[in-house]
Amino acid sequence: MVGALSQIIAVTLLGVRTLPRRLASSSVAIVGIAAVAAVFVALLSMAEGFRLTMASTGAPDAVVVLRAGSDAEMTSVLMRDQANMIADAPGLARGPHGAIASAELFVMLDLPKRSTGSVANVPLRGVDPAAFEVRPNVHMIAGRRFQTGSNEIIVGRGAASQFARTDIGTMLKVGANQWKVVGIFDSGGTAADSELWCDALVLGPAYNRGNSVQAIYAKLESPGAFDRFKDAVTTDPRLNVKVMREQDYYAQQSTLVYTMIRVLGLFIGGLMGIGAIFAAINTMYSAVANRSREIATLRALGFRSGPVVISVLAESVLLAVVGGALGGLIAYVGFNGYQTATINWQSFSQVAFAFAVTPALLVRGVVYAVVIGLVGGLLPAIRAARVPVVVALREL
Repeated sequence: MVGALSQIIAVTLLGVRTLPRRLASSSVAIVGIAAVAAVFVALLSMAEGFRLTMASTGAPDAVVVLRAGSDAEMTSVLMRDQANMIADAPGLARGPHGAIASAELFVMLDLPKRSTGSVANVPLRGVDPAAFEVRPNVHMIAGRRFQTGSNEIIVGRGAASQFARTDIGTMLKVGANQWKVVGIFDSGGTAADSELWCDALVLGPAYNRGNSVQAIYAKLESPGAFDRFKDAVTTDPRLNVKVMREQDYYAQQSTLVYTMIRVLGLFIGGLMGIGAIFAAINTMYSAVANRSREIATLRALGFRSGPVVISVLAESVLLAVVGGALGGLIAYVGFNGYQTATINWQSFSQVAFAFAVTPALLVRGVVYAVVIGLVGGLLPAIRAARVPVVVALREL
């Protein structure tokens, strides 16, 4: 066992020391694997950034009430008198003006993207004054809040960066009326950053919604009051509603897009990985050919085939690790924190978010690169071990 280990170390170190002589061919494999790792990590970081944006929305003591059977606000309808019943239910936190609950409307505006000029669906949310207490992370970073009862709009930071006609002072047509943008808010990277907000009581008539709303967002007395509140409203025969924690609701809203982006990333990464494997195979065949004399000499001196195979694989993995680390660095520098927007197919609205190149994704990129290196180095390693010593010496 000790002899085999010492042979593996000796042959591997010899191969590593000769790498500078094969720098050109080795660079081909490194660059190819780096490109695969960069694309792989970048695409998955897009999915991760979207998931983190949605998953970070909501507090443990915040709930969403929708009509029973609805999966999203767009398909939910509640009446104002039902909203008042829900606000009177036990378990909700209360302030000087009553229950901390906001009956809200959710509609779409067509706004052009700043980058391309193409029109996209941007969510406009009508809220009650309590919305700022339900979501205490929302704060103004420019301008001011809209005035209750007025045709005024405030814009989330993400929406303001991605869509035109959202600057303070701009007039937007909402329904049949002109509305003025009066402020920009930041919600700490949650889904609200992708939205425009206004007064729900003014928005309803603009869209002929009458006395209806679509969802109730409310703050609980404590996270532990969820079951008490849920039981109270779901067993009330006057109501036909479902209750979810806000965090769970937004996490559910992210599943479709998150899965689509991940599948796309794995598919593209797999295709590119096949190309990188062939590049690694060519590189390692070239390395084996260049090392034929030293490998033949070592085997003539009594070195077994196993250490030769492992040394070639180790060299291939080393190149893959360098390529994977380089690709991860490129993805991190080029994409981490990059702001973009995509459509959420579950709500048919644009969501602004930032790419998130996490440490876990960087590790996955390197692991993927190692797999490419192992697969690409396997055949050349076997060939190096199987070529007869006499034949190898004659090839030189």
